[in-house]
Amino acid sequence: MWRRPLGLLLLLLLLLAGELGVGARRGRRRRELAPALHRRGIRDAGGRYCQEQDLCCRGRADDCALPYLGVTCYCDLFCNRTVSDCCPDFWDFCLGVPPPFPPIQGCMHKGRIYPVLGTYWDNCNRCWRAGNHSAFWGMTLDEGIRYRLGTVRPSSFVANMNEIHTVLGPGEVLPRTFEASEKWPNLIHDPLDQGNCAGSWAFSTAAVASDRVSIHSLGHMSPVLSPQNLLSCDTHNQQGCRGGRLDGAWWFLRRRGVVSDHCYPFSGHGRDEAVPAPPCMMHSRAMGRGKRQATARCPNSYVHANDIYQVTPAYRLGSNEKEIMKELMENGPVQALMEVHEDFFLYQSGIYSHTPVSLGRPERYRRHGTHSVKITGWGEETLPDGRTIKYWTAANSWGPAWGERGHFRIVRGANECDIESFVLGVWGRVGMEDMGHH
Repeated sequence: MWRRPLGLLLLLLLLLAGELGVGARRGRRRRELAPALHRRGIRDAGGRYCQEQDLCCRGRADDCALPYLGVTCYCDLFCNRTVSDCCPDFWDFCLGVPPPFPPIQGCMHKGRIYPVLGTYWDNCNRCWRAGNHSAFWGMTLDEGIRYRLGTVRPSSFVANMNEIHTVLGPGEVLPRTFEASEKWPNLIHDPLDQGNCAGSWAFSTAAVASDRVSIHSLGHMSPVLSPQNLLSCDTHNQQGCRGGRLDGAWWFLRRRGVVSDHCYPFSGHGRDEAVPAPPCMMHSRAMGRGKRQATARCPNSYVHANDIYQVTPAYRLGSNEKEIMKELMENGPVQALMEVHEDFFLYQSGIYSHTPVSLGRPERYRRHGTHSVKITGWGEETLPDGRTIKYWTAANSWGPAWGERGHFRIVRGANECDIESFVLGVWGRVGMEDMGHH
């Protein structure tokens, strides 16, 4: 008398299992809409799940899965997204990039984790927030370094050029905080976006020159200078979107000059190295007293103002933070060389310093490259234990969605990532005829 109910029970169980299986498969297809589990209590995201099982499936493979805190995580390349059914070491083991979500909201120092707003008993100055930037999705660390930086370290001859030392006057005290955009409103330009063009040498040069021409002309000229003009036309020992030198960029701006970005907009040429670089579409000729004029119309046919902007020779500042601060406050933003490590790509906010999270890992996880940025100001922040951490404010060239609206803060006074080792300033070449003309 129990056979029929038992048979019905088994049938119901089988049907339920089938529905769950279909639901699981459906969830597998639609898991890009799933909530990000890294944000929901998973705290051991340093686990070596894929690595220990030697799992890194090269396609969509439901069998490439492991249990993870009561859920299923995958180690296949279909997992190349920001939801967290990916195993915690999928990104660094399979793709060679840091995971898109920080495992713990805090900072690591000497093997100990310090939570945000916690007490820093052991000189922990490494607290900044990481984030996931869609511009880097699918890129390996090697690709990030190859396509997102692009400043070649200066030769020993250039690196040893004499420094111009700025002396503070007797009793002169620099302010605790300073931002160029507050002293020179409407003359400091927004961060640029180099995309996947390894041309930070051109973008940082154009950014600093734009601000300095605007400041030194007292606002009579406020151009956004064209990085593309440098990328396409400054070809002597330069490689365009495959890298270049700062001294060559400043030489070109001094001797040849560039037009505005409106006149010669960025073409976006980048990662496809098989595609030839776009040819130079803007040349200039001398017109007396060192000034030059364009010999062609703007590549952007909707713009007619093809004025050529030039600068004086660039000069190197001393590496002392006070000298850099005084120069910045008196003459405008400066250009700085820096080393970019793997964690800098994930910077979202806070005061950055390189975290040794990849120490002891294979070389492909610890690669770094040379970059150049525009320093715009400085400040201080008080830690919960009462100590003060000093920082620079700088504009990157990775667009406004990265970091703090395209900017970042980095530890000041410690030559963090070599940012104080090679700093350049320049004067915009501005005459009364220019100011009257504009």
